[in-house]
Amino acid sequence: MAKERIILGIDPGTTVMGYGIIRAIGNKAEMVTMGVLELHKYGDHYLKLQKIFERVVQLVDTYHPDELAIEAPFYGKNVQSMLKLGRAQGVAMAAALSRSVPIFEYAPLRIKQAITGNGRASKEQVAMLLQNLLKIGELPKYLDATDGLAAAYCHFLQNQRVTLSGGSKSWKDFISKNPGRVKK
Repeated sequence: MAKERIILGIDPGTTVMGYGIIRAIGNKAEMVTMGVLELHKYGDHYLKLQKIFERVVQLVDTYHPDELAIEAPFYGKNVQSMLKLGRAQGVAMAAALSRSVPIFEYAPLRIKQAITGNGRASKEQVAMLLQNLLKIGELPKYLDATDGLAAAYCHFLQNQRVTLSGGSKSWKDFISKNPGRVKK
């Protein structure tokens, strides 16, 4: 019997932090919850970081995730924005680590590629595909929530590839280990 895994996904941000949680059993995944932490109402950057830390700890304490999948900051031209985003990511990671949750980091391009097959997909395309895949009703106001969910689902898919391969070293090895799954 397949073991249940809870995966927390986070899209870090200093204006809006998105998060999503999925429950995975074997090769099936379902959304548990998703949402955002709105930070634009706080003027002080350090207060925003404190709020990120507190919310991630609260999510971990409430849902007890087995793993955290977090979107890595992408490289932009504005150094100050990158620094702030890196701090937000670091604080979210520190919050998870304070509860001994293992962390897996994914580039935005890789997350989009895993969900849509296109690394240049829009937030809307990612959200609509997740809506179909995870049978989500209405999409949230802030698509940062579906971005957090996308990080969690990307991690689920990455783990599936490893699990499905059975540790095969080559296609020939895979076929020999899975005779009923492949037709010759």
